[in-house]
Order: sequence, then C-alpha cells, then structure tokens
Amino acid sequence: MMTLNHTGVSHTVFRLLGIPGLEDQHIWISIPFFISYAIALFGNSLVICIILTKRNLHEPMYLFLCMLAGADIVLSTCTVPQALAIFWFHAGEISLDRCITQFFISHSTFMSESGILLVMAFDRYIAICFPLRYTTILTHTLIGKIGITIFLRSYCTIFPIVFLLKRLNFCKNNIIPHTFCEHIGLAKYACNDIRVNIWYGLFVLMSTVVLDALLIFVSYVLILHAVFHMSSQDSRHKALNTCGSHVCIIVLFYGPAFFTILTQRFGRHIPPHVHILLANVCVLAPPMLNPIIYGIKTKQIREQVAHIFFPKQK
Repeated sequence: MMTLNHTGVSHTVFRLLGIPGLEDQHIWISIPFFISYAIALFGNSLVICIILTKRNLHEPMYLFLCMLAGADIVLSTCTVPQALAIFWFHAGEISLDRCITQFFISHSTFMSESGILLVMAFDRYIAICFPLRYTTILTHTLIGKIGITIFLRSYCTIFPIVFLLKRLNFCKNNIIPHTFCEHIGLAKYACNDIRVNIWYGLFVLMSTVVLDALLIFVSYVLILHAVFHMSSQDSRHKALNTCGSHVCIIVLFYGPAFFTILTQRFGRHIPPHVHILLANVCVLAPPMLNPIIYGIKTKQIREQVAHIFFPKQK
C-alpha cells in the first residue's frame, strides 16, 4: 500500500469512502444510483441502435446525438459501478494507477460531451441559417473529422495531468471522501507543491468547458437573430422547436457542472456530502435524461421507439 523514496512514504493504494456523513444511508442512496444507471445504459444504447440501423436517421443531428449517447454510456459506466460497489460491498479500495485511469476517462469524456454539445449548436445554426446548404456543409466526412477532433482535444488536454499526478508523493492520507477519483481531490493528499496542478486544471477547464459554453451562447444568439428575422410565424415556431431538446440538454449538462464548481470554490460552509452528491448528479443526471428528452422531443426517434415496443400499432 505504500512505497518508500527519497522524500518519504508515498501511498499507492487509496480508499474511497463514498458519501461521508451518510454512510448509514448508503444502501438507500444506491437505489436511485442503480435505477439512474440502468435507465442511462438502456436509453442510450437504444438511441445508438436506432440511429445506426435506420438509414433515414443518418443525418448530422442524429449522428452527433449518437456520439453524445456513446459518451453518456462511458461517463456513467466509469463512475457509477464504483459507487455501487462502495454502497453495497464497502469495496472502496483503489490503486493509484486505477484511480488516475478513472479520473482520465471520466474527465476526458465529460469534456468530449461539452465539445459534442458545441458542435450540436453549430449544427442547429447551419440548419436554421443555411438550410439549403445544410447537407453539403455537414457531410459525413466532416462529421467524422469533427468527432475525432473532439475526442483528441479532450484526451490531449487531460493527458498532461496524468504526469502531473504521477510525479507527486502521496504521504498525507490515503482516505478519499468521494465515490470516484478527481484531479484536485487526489492531488491535495500530496506532500509536493501542487500549484502547477491547480493552475493547469483551471486552464483546462477554461479552455474547454467554459469556452464551449460561451461559444454555444454565441451560437444561440445568432440563431435567435436569424429566427426573429423570419417572415413566417410558422417558420419561426418550427425553427425554435428544433432547438428545444438541445437547449434542455445544454441546461442539464452545464447547470449542475457550473453549480458544482461554484460550490467547491466558494461553498466552504456547505457540508461535504452535498459536494459529493452534486458531483454525482453531474455524471448521473445527463446520461439518464438525455435519451428521454430526445425520445420525447424528436418525432423520428419517438416513432422508432414506438415501433420497437408496439410493432402492431400504426
């Protein structure tokens, strides 16, 4: 569990506590966690299968939605099973390498989702402002390149943090009051100076998630400007309706994320279990609700779901 080096003892195994202060309620807390995870797996897998198997859904909007559903599955699978193992079996022991791997996958996937939401906003902008050129601009080749760029951006920005963590000596403590591993949550147990970790983590956050949110805001300002200059009220209503599900997902994704960041930075008097629960909402709520929102708001997906479960009904 520990190694010796020239700076002293460094922990190589850590223990995740789950939700501190609510240990007696872990069994009850695990119920919504399990239900949310099951819905996320089923809903997103169903969305991916429908989009990939129906050629009429091989349009840019649905292909980006397919990427989002895949990222949702990875994000929830990377974190929720670990939490359930803690709640059910008290299996919180995790090696340093596994902890860093979990952090790398969860954080890079979270940033990938942010990038996907940005390109979905760009997709809506093209569809509304340049409808006649929509399919010629967003070709399948370009969509593939965009997808690769999104994931490369996430992995390349997070990858240096792996080395920033590996250089540290964790001699303070090996008990982590959380359900999964985080960058600063792990780094703060090091005896080394972690200012580089803090500043690089802030740079990554500002250059990816915050920048994406600002660009999405600009995209929707341009979209609204174009919509309110349409001559037909029916056209305005139809254009706004196509953005409804995307706006819901944006609020669902960025709302809890920014609220969590603010409480971590300024909510020093907020109980620790509230911080942990908010962090879990960020990885639980979007993957669970995204397929439900798109299933309800998108006619084509709704019809395909109805055809799968009620094949005899017209």
